[in-house]
Amino acid sequence: MSKRKVTRRQAWRIDKIQSERAERAQRRESQIEEQLSGGELGPEQTGLVISHFGKQVDVEALTGDMAGNIVRCHLRTHLGQLVTGDQVIWRRSPDGGVVVAVTPRRSQLQRPNNQGELKPVAANIDQIIITLAPEPRAHANLIDRYLIACERSGIEPVLLLNKTDLINDENAAWLMPMLEIYQQIGYRILHASSTRDESLGELKAQLNGRISVFVGQSGVGKSSLVNALLPSVDLKVGELSEQSGKGRHTTTTARLFHMPDGGDLIDSPGIREFALWHMDEDEVLEGFVEFRPFIGHCRFRDCQHLQEPGCALIAAVERGDITEQRFRSYRMILNSMQETL
Repeated sequence: MSKRKVTRRQAWRIDKIQSERAERAQRRESQIEEQLSGGELGPEQTGLVISHFGKQVDVEALTGDMAGNIVRCHLRTHLGQLVTGDQVIWRRSPDGGVVVAVTPRRSQLQRPNNQGELKPVAANIDQIIITLAPEPRAHANLIDRYLIACERSGIEPVLLLNKTDLINDENAAWLMPMLEIYQQIGYRILHASSTRDESLGELKAQLNGRISVFVGQSGVGKSSLVNALLPSVDLKVGELSEQSGKGRHTTTTARLFHMPDGGDLIDSPGIREFALWHMDEDEVLEGFVEFRPFIGHCRFRDCQHLQEPGCALIAAVERGDITEQRFRSYRMILNSMQETL
């Protein structure tokens, strides 16, 4: 599809808007410089970005006389893009606060924007809770995509089987063997149901003391879980579509919430699903953790792991060191990546 041509007037309008934005940013930066030089800003304090609003962020003060309070802060232009979860240095100003520095991130989640550029959506996350359920049916290939994204980001993945009250003999026949594969690989698996408070103890213990995010396909009950864990938040819950069996995303603003029993939770539509098209084949291969002992041991250096003689991965499948399900999933992901090229 060819790009839509822009008229001369539309081009002028776009340039004018961009110019006005640049001028506003420059005026804001000049104002901050004047406040700095004039001693109008308070002392430096540490803070945590709990939500992002364009050119401003909500910062929770962690130290100083404002500790525990939330302050709407402007950003210095040289800081780059801040996201929920960033730890920052900020100073009080007459109209709120100013973020003057950001500390190095220990981890970050990224997603591609409309131009295909990877942009951060959340920072300093300790674990990703990959949520699945009997309904809508959990597919191993989608779970594997989440796991690859977690491995690539260097963030610990945890599998959470939600809606355990919906498990029956029919869905247990395919669900339990699939989960057993992940458990044998070494992934932690939790069980919960947002309709049964007594089932949330295991999940609360896992969340305690950590910054976590929930991911998973629509309809698996992420918002319901957050509502059960944080009753005062009351996120909108998207009902499951009767026709498609798929849910609808309902969260629209990224925000960090403090858990009553300890730990923090970031909820954001930007981290609900991961796309893998921006990864290369080697990154996908490394994302299957049980494949790693066999990588580099094929007879041919350019082995595609299809049907080449001496393929270490195929031999591992034949011996049972790698399951056929995971190997098929690996090939499906590569094929889907190649189809988008």
